[in-house]
Amino acid sequence: MVTQRELAKHAGVSAGTVSNVISGSTRVSDDVRSRVLEAIRDLKYQPNLIARSLKTNRTTTLGIVVPDITIPFFPKIVRGAEAAARERGHFLVVLDSQRSHELEIDMLALLRQRVDGILLVTAGDYKWSPESVSAIAAGPPVVCVDRLPEGLETDSVCVDDFGAAELAVRHLISMGHRRIAIITGPPTLRNEQDRITGYRRALREVGIPLLPSLEWNASFEMEDVHAACQRGLLRSKPRPTALFATNGVTGMCALKSLYSLGFTTPGSIAFVTFDELLDEDLFQPRITSIVQPTYEIGHRAVEVLFDRISDRTNQNGSGANVSHVRLPATLIVRDSSRLQAARPAR
Repeated sequence: MVTQRELAKHAGVSAGTVSNVISGSTRVSDDVRSRVLEAIRDLKYQPNLIARSLKTNRTTTLGIVVPDITIPFFPKIVRGAEAAARERGHFLVVLDSQRSHELEIDMLALLRQRVDGILLVTAGDYKWSPESVSAIAAGPPVVCVDRLPEGLETDSVCVDDFGAAELAVRHLISMGHRRIAIITGPPTLRNEQDRITGYRRALREVGIPLLPSLEWNASFEMEDVHAACQRGLLRSKPRPTALFATNGVTGMCALKSLYSLGFTTPGSIAFVTFDELLDEDLFQPRITSIVQPTYEIGHRAVEVLFDRISDRTNQNGSGANVSHVRLPATLIVRDSSRLQAARPAR
């Protein structure tokens, strides 16, 4: 088996530095960490996790709680988090709260006794009780991913929701659209609120008036999304020429609703959605999407988590500032938002 001394020689650092990188107990420079991690990959180093756990009183395990593992967005985050955990000799336990806040609280209680740190994608738009907040503060470090729940002040990693929504709406404006509707998931979720704010900001920048009739609040359920599309498309005069969906689940439901109502994209209405909708090649026309760096979000969240674990180990946690990491999204322009849809509304 490859030893830490061999890793140190390969990376050109001391054995103590290698130990610090693997355990996350002490912060090291990005350059040194990169060299050690590269040595781990090159030499295929496998730590003796049982021996290390006995020596350090740590579990070498992290946990992540997601609200719905069947949504393609979350496994991609898990993949990035798992890779970052493995680079530091940790395993990642994945739990699915099934969008239940009660189950989420039970899962967090379970993980608190068994892991060194927790990644949390909160189940929904719930306000956290003081008891739950206190319990989290007393346990291992927690980093929120994608969504930052109300009442819980902790580190977080997600996409730049404001900037990503602005990017989508500016693109539609550049295609000649002025009546741009937005359809959202649960509007009480903070990331949905931020995306609505980004939508409004992009319209204000070019002097397009904000119309409540073009803001359609929905959910992650097909029935709610269809009802919102039906009201917005069949009752609005003039009709919007473009539609922006603030998440992939709502976006998929909106597309199904558009097609069922006899609309096409981009012929009847231009369409842009947050997130990739499964395999884009299955959709004709192909869908313009705001693509989140899901793998990077998961990977970066584990890095933040290990920084916090290091703070706790060195008893610096009480004075450390909360970290909010925001990563840029990418606009992938495809057929659904092309100029064909930039026709006057009837």
